[in-house]
Amino acid sequence: MPVLNEERHLRTSVRHILEQEYAGELEVVIALGPSTDRTDEIAAELVREDPRVHTVPNPTGRTPAALNAAIKASRHPIVVRVDGHGMLSPDYIATAVRLLEETGAQNVGGIMHAEGENDWEKAVAAAMTSKIGVGNAAFHTGGQAGPAETVYLGVFRREALERQGGYNEEFIRAQDWELNFRIREAGGLIWFSPELKVSYRPRPNVRALAKQYKDYGRWRHVVARYHQGSINLRYLAAPTAVAAIAAGLVVGATVTPWGFVVPAGYLAAITAGSVPAGKGLPLAARVRIPVALATMHMSWGVGFLTSPRSLAKKVIASRRPAVMAD
Repeated sequence: MPVLNEERHLRTSVRHILEQEYAGELEVVIALGPSTDRTDEIAAELVREDPRVHTVPNPTGRTPAALNAAIKASRHPIVVRVDGHGMLSPDYIATAVRLLEETGAQNVGGIMHAEGENDWEKAVAAAMTSKIGVGNAAFHTGGQAGPAETVYLGVFRREALERQGGYNEEFIRAQDWELNFRIREAGGLIWFSPELKVSYRPRPNVRALAKQYKDYGRWRHVVARYHQGSINLRYLAAPTAVAAIAAGLVVGATVTPWGFVVPAGYLAAITAGSVPAGKGLPLAARVRIPVALATMHMSWGVGFLTSPRSLAKKVIASRRPAVMAD
């Protein structure tokens, strides 16, 4: 579990692990980044309260470095990746172990089930689980079980992780995709199953959500340059929308008011799309869904469009060849 400034959810997340309906032994290894809140204090309390909980330092604060440190400090043949704001369903580990055996996969994963605790988070959760928000991504919206390019978090066979040398620490984001790419390139199977569900707590405000999605877009462009052919229309939708809206605003302000039709049409589309996405939510959450959608789309698009080639070149230079099994 890589953690950084997770005082709000860390204790609950660890409790969801320790209370798993799983017959085998388990341990929790928390990799502690340089948090500025009470995360370290809460982690120390968890270590004192349960001998199955351990911590390791992650001075860089980077997620892939944290994952590698935690994996190295762990000892079991199955490695379950968990985030500090993710809540495993009660049978998550037992189901994942069964699926590893049934499918022969090297990694299995399931649905990132966003759930909010207040009106803003509920709005973001609705946006993150709707097709207008994230397209047809199975780990957000669900789908049929089967082989996948990548999965949310992941439950791995340790041998697969060790064979590939763990996560590439140059991938500050998208490290899951890159590792799963090497596993697949080596002939391993990545398996998605809707039976696996992790409850996810969205970012608590617009600024944090914007940063998250800008980083997503920035690193998705790195992935596209790292692995040509991995891009598809879903990934191009947000940057296309950003470019079209910017052009529409410029044309509308300098040439003809008809240019404003483009941003107005986008606002109308996300407003209409928020109606089915917000079904069953309180009014205060429903009215925030268009804001969440616009924040996600625009931030992702800007991140994609402004992702520097120099970053991709640095990452490509760190490329690790896939290691085939003996």
